[in-house]
This record gives sequence, structure tokens and C-alpha cells, in this order.
Amino acid sequence: MRKLVMLAMAFALSIAFFGCGTPPVYNVNNNAVVVAADKKATMADVEKAIMRAAGGLGWIIKKEKDGLLKGTLILRTHTAVVAITYNTEAYSINYESSVNLDYNAANNTIHSNYNGWIQNLNKAIQVQLSLL
Repeated sequence: MRKLVMLAMAFALSIAFFGCGTPPVYNVNNNAVVVAADKKATMADVEKAIMRAAGGLGWIIKKEKDGLLKGTLILRTHTAVVAITYNTEAYSINYESSVNLDYNAANNTIHSNYNGWIQNLNKAIQVQLSLL
């Protein structure tokens, strides 16, 4: 009986250990710009919505050119930098660089917190766009 319990514990620990790898980098690709049915978003509208959403979450946003924003999030010793491309129809959020987030270019993996930050940013952008 004891041997069976030890085997079960070893199995559970190995699953926990090997199942906790770093996840692949989460990017948002060509998410639709969805606004009220009777409205058409302008480039300025989309840009402002992205900036409001990102700023509300602590991202520092810099406009690189029309259709391209650079977002930087600094939390404690961690830094994430993303490129946000957009037009009146869609937007994308793509990884650019990071500090202290265990990014592995060969495997395209990163600390799981990064993916959560991007998912939160995406949701916040969707909310701001829906308010247009």
C-alpha cells in the first residue's frame, strides 16, 4: 500500500514539475475593430481607444507613426515592449522585447505573466472600441 502511495505522489509531482513549462508568446493578430453598428471608426478613434485602454493598465504608449504604437509596461524588475499596429478595420499586438521575463527566442516562450498582460490589454482595447 505504501509503495502505491509513493508511486502516486511521484507521478503527481512529475506532472506538476513537467507541466509548468513556460508558455508560447501570446500575440493578438488582426483583431477586428468593432464599434456600434451605426458608426465607422476613424484612425484617430482607434488610436485614442488603444491609448486609453493601455494607459488605464499602466502601459506607456508612444506613437511611432500612423498605424503603429509602441507599448511599454514596467512592473517591478520586469519590462515588456510590444508593437501595436492598427487601422480602421483591425489591430494587432506583437511582442518586441522584454527584460526579466525569461523570453526564449528559439522556442518562442515567455513568462506566463506576459501573456496575461497582453490578454488584459486586448480586452481593455475591445472595451474602449465598443465605447466609440
